[in-house]
Amino acid sequence: MAGSTAQVSGRPKKARIEIIPLIDVIFFLLATFVLFTLSLNKTQGIRVTLPQVFTGEPRATEGTHTISVTEQGTLAWDTEFVNLDEFLRRLQVFHTSNPDGRILINGDENASFNAAVYVFDEARKAGFEKVLIETKVRQAK
Repeated sequence: MAGSTAQVSGRPKKARIEIIPLIDVIFFLLATFVLFTLSLNKTQGIRVTLPQVFTGEPRATEGTHTISVTEQGTLAWDTEFVNLDEFLRRLQVFHTSNPDGRILINGDENASFNAAVYVFDEARKAGFEKVLIETKVRQAK
């Protein structure tokens, strides 16, 4: 029975802390923390298939707007699809309100290279010095 003490040789048996369930709880908490932390580094763009690279490093996304280029060449500002004029207008407004802001280009791996370069060039023309290209790190085999 849980919590009861047994008599061994006339003395009460001491309570023990079982270490295996404690290790299980610690691993569960660690896994939960890792998954939660990984979910914090998501970008605001729409879902696209990112190009894969071997050299890549995580970057903070604070002060960043994500420009997505889909496989069909359409543009999205964060999660909202926009036309070309709206994209250019939002670039100017964002640069005016946040001159040190960053633009993250989130281009589909099958998107036209020309479309991604156009977004990059327009962001630079708007005055942004920090224009980043989002990629997915390829796992070494």
